[in-house]
Amino acid sequence: MRRVSAAVAPELTVQCEIGFAILPPAVPDRVLLTDPIDEAAAALIAANAEVIHAPDSAPDTVRRLAQQADALVIRSRIPDDLFDVAPRVRAVAIHGSGTDLVPLDSATNQGVLVSNVPGGNAQSVAEFCVLGMLMLARNVARITAALREESFDRARALDGPALELSGATVGIVGLGHIGARVARICRDGFGMRVLGSQRRMDRIPAGVEGATLDALLAQSDYVVLACPLNPQTRHLMNRERLARMKREAFLINVGRGPVVDEAALIETLRERRIAGAMLDVYEHYRLEPGNPLLELDNVVLTPHLAGATRQARRRVSLVAAQEVLRMLGGEKPENFVNPQAWDAAKGRRGAGSAS
Repeated sequence: MRRVSAAVAPELTVQCEIGFAILPPAVPDRVLLTDPIDEAAAALIAANAEVIHAPDSAPDTVRRLAQQADALVIRSRIPDDLFDVAPRVRAVAIHGSGTDLVPLDSATNQGVLVSNVPGGNAQSVAEFCVLGMLMLARNVARITAALREESFDRARALDGPALELSGATVGIVGLGHIGARVARICRDGFGMRVLGSQRRMDRIPAGVEGATLDALLAQSDYVVLACPLNPQTRHLMNRERLARMKREAFLINVGRGPVVDEAALIETLRERRIAGAMLDVYEHYRLEPGNPLLELDNVVLTPHLAGATRQARRRVSLVAAQEVLRMLGGEKPENFVNPQAWDAAKGRRGAGSAS
C-alpha cells in the first residue's frame, strides 16, 4: 500500500477507500540557537529543521526555549539542569572548543550527544590576546577614558607607563591551538622571549622555552592563560601563584574563567601587586553588574568575544551546523565530545522519545 502525506489533524491517520493511507506531515526537528551564528550556517540548519532564535543567552531564556527544541547550537554556557527541564533535547553542538559550556555528565547520562569545533577560532583568539597585551602595555583603556571624560592633556599625561613588547618575556600556560599561535605571533612578530608550560612538556612547540609554572610566573612580563578547564587547572592562578608574578607584570586570560581565583585576582589588582590584567572570561561566566572587577582601572574587560570575528564565526558556524544536522540524523558527530553517550542516544531513538 502506498503512503502519502496530507494536512490532517496530527493525531489522525485516515484510511481512504482507494487504498491509500493518509498520514500527518512529519514534524521537523527544532534547533535552538542560543546566540547568533553566521547567516549561511543558520540557513543550512533552516533548510533541514525549524530554527528557534533565542533573544538572549540568559539561563532562564535558554531553559524556556530548550523545552521546545531537539538540539542546540551554543556559544554561551547552558544551565547545569538544562537536560532535566528540557528532556526533548538530544544533541548539542558547541560553537567553539569550550566543553565546559555543557554539563557533560548530565548530557552523557541522558543520552545527549555533544560536539565541538576545536581550533576553529584559534587565530582570532590569538590575535585578541595580543591586542590585550598591547592595550595593557600602552595603557590604552585609561588613556581613552581620560580623553573622553577629562581632557586631551590629561590623557597625554597617562603615557608614562607605556611599554614596547619587543624584548619582553611572555609566558604562555597551555600551548594548544591558541597558545601555539600566540607564541608564534609574539616571537616572530614582536621579538619576544616565549616561555611555555603545560601538562605534556614533551609537546612544547619549537621556539618556545619550556618552564615550570613557578619559573614562568617569576620571569614573565605577560602571563597568558590559554589552557582548558579541568580539575587540575581550576583556580590554577590562586593567591599564592598570583603573588609569584612580577609586580610590573600583566595577566591575560583568554582560556576559561575558573582557571583564575577571581576573588584573589581582584585583591591583587586592587593592591597593585601586579600591573594589570585583561580578561575575556570570568569565574561565573557572565560578568554581572556590581562585580568588583568593573570598578578597577587596571583591568581590560570583554564579554567572552575573543574568537568572535566574522572569519572565525563563518568557519565555526558551518562546522557546528553540519554537526548538529549530523547528530539529528542519527550519525555520530565528527568532533564527538562524549562518545560514552552513544548507546544511550541509540536507545532514545529506538524508543521514539525524541521527535
